[in-house]
Amino acid sequence: MSEDSVFIGKGHQVQSLLLRRANRHGLIAGATGTGKTVTLQILAEGFSAQGVPVFMADVKGDLSGISQAGTAKPFLTKRADQVGLKPYTFEGFPTVFWDVSGKEGHPMRATISDMGPLLLSRLLELNDTQEGVLNIAFQLSDDHGLPLLDLKDLRSLMTFVAGQSKELSALYGNVSKASVGAIQRRLLQLEQQGGAQFFGEPALELSDLMRCDSKGRGHINLLAANQLIERPRLYATILLWLLAELFEELPEAGDPEKPKLVFFFDEAHLLFDDAPKALLQKVEQVVRLIRSKGVGIYFVSQNPTDIPDKVLGQLGNRVQHALRAFTTRDQKAVRAAASTFRQNPGLDTEKVITELGVGEALVSTLDAKGIPSIVDRTLIRPPSSRLGPATTEERNSILNASEFGVRYNKAIDRESAHEKLQKRAAQAANEAQQAVLDKERVYRAPANRRKKSSAAGSSSRQSVFETMAKSVARTMGREVTRGFMRGLLGSLFKGR
Repeated sequence: MSEDSVFIGKGHQVQSLLLRRANRHGLIAGATGTGKTVTLQILAEGFSAQGVPVFMADVKGDLSGISQAGTAKPFLTKRADQVGLKPYTFEGFPTVFWDVSGKEGHPMRATISDMGPLLLSRLLELNDTQEGVLNIAFQLSDDHGLPLLDLKDLRSLMTFVAGQSKELSALYGNVSKASVGAIQRRLLQLEQQGGAQFFGEPALELSDLMRCDSKGRGHINLLAANQLIERPRLYATILLWLLAELFEELPEAGDPEKPKLVFFFDEAHLLFDDAPKALLQKVEQVVRLIRSKGVGIYFVSQNPTDIPDKVLGQLGNRVQHALRAFTTRDQKAVRAAASTFRQNPGLDTEKVITELGVGEALVSTLDAKGIPSIVDRTLIRPPSSRLGPATTEERNSILNASEFGVRYNKAIDRESAHEKLQKRAAQAANEAQQAVLDKERVYRAPANRRKKSSAAGSSSRQSVFETMAKSVARTMGREVTRGFMRGLLGSLFKGR
C-alpha cells in the first residue's frame, strides 16, 4: 500500500486516508455492533505503521489486543482477499498502556492548575456563581504562590476562602460561603469516586505521547477506560483536558506531511452532553485550530447528530457504519447522516446506511486538494493485530519493559498549597500559644510578690487560663487566614 496513506478498505475503488489530510479530523459513526471498534483498530495500526503516534481510550477493554499479533482465521483471510490486502501479515504494534487509577497502565495525572477552573467547574457540575468562586480561588493561588497540585490543595484553599470571604469579596468580588460549601461537597464526591487519583504529580508530559519505537512505528497510547467510562463526566473532562493541553503547548506546524499525533475520542457524545456554552466554544476553537499544530482528532460515536454542527462541519474524513431506522427519530438521523456526504450518483446513500453489514461502511476522505471524495460503500480491511484483549500477563510484560514506569509509576507529593497553609496554621498556633504564656506570666507576677492569694482569686486565674487555652484551639484556623490576609492586604496597599 502507499507510503503516504492509511489503507481503509475497498468498495468500487480502494479507499485510503492521505496522511497529509489526516490532520483535517474525522468521524467514525455507527450503531452498536456494526464494526466501529475494528475500524478504530485498523486506523490506529495504519497510522502507527506510518510513524504517526496515536492516542485512544479503550472504552470496552478489547483494544489492548492491538499490542499483540493476530492469528489467521477464515473470515479474516477472506476479507483480506476481498479488499486486495496482499500480503496479509500479522503483527502487534508498539503500545503504551495508561490508566488513571494506575492498575492497568502507567498512571495518567494532571495537576489542578493544569485542569483550570473552566474544565473543573464542568467536572464538578458547578453553577455560574460557584464557578465564579472557584475562579477567585485560582486567582488567589496564582497571586500568592500557592500551587494547586491535587485535591487536598484545592480543599485547603477553599477552606481558607470560606474563612476570609468578607475580605476576599472586597478584593476579588462576592464570595459566598454557601458556594464554597457546595464546591467542597462536590470535591468530596469526586474524591469518593476515585477522581483524586487523576490529580497530582508527576503530571503527564505531552511529548511522551508523541514517540516512535526503534523501527519508526508510532506509539499507540491506550488509556484504560472500561472503568473510567462509568464516570462519564470525568472521562470526557480528562480527554478534553488533554486536547486543550495539546492545543496550548504545541507549536504551529502548518500542514505537515503527516500528523504529529492522531487523537481518537471514543464515546464523543459524552463531551457535548449538557456542556455549557463556554465549554462548547472552547471545543469548537480547539477543533478548528489544532490541525495547524499537526494534530488530527477523530470523534467516535453512534450517530453524527451526537456532534454539534459547528464541530461536525470540520470533520473531513468520515467512516459511517450502519444506522438503524426503527423510529421516526432514527429515520431523521439517517437522513441527516446521508446528507453530510458528497453524493454518489450510483448510490442511494440514505438507503444503504440502513443496509450495511458488519465491517461495511460508507467512506469519504479528503483528496490531495482537500476536497471530500464521493462516498463509496466499502468493505473495511481486517486488522493485523489481535481481535480482542491482551491477557493480563501480556499487558504486565509490556508495562514492565516500558521506559515510562520509572517516571510515572510513583506519585510525588511536594510542598504545595495544602502544606503551605498548614505551615502558616502551625506558625499562627505557636504565636497564639506564646501570647497565652506571656499573658499568664504577666498575670501571675503580682501574685508571686504578694505570696498570698484568695481561693476565689486562684480559681479566677485558673478559669481565665483554661479559657485562653481553649480559645487557642478554636482560633488556630482563623489565625492563619488572618495572618495571611494581613500580609496580602499589606502588600496590596504598599503597592499603591
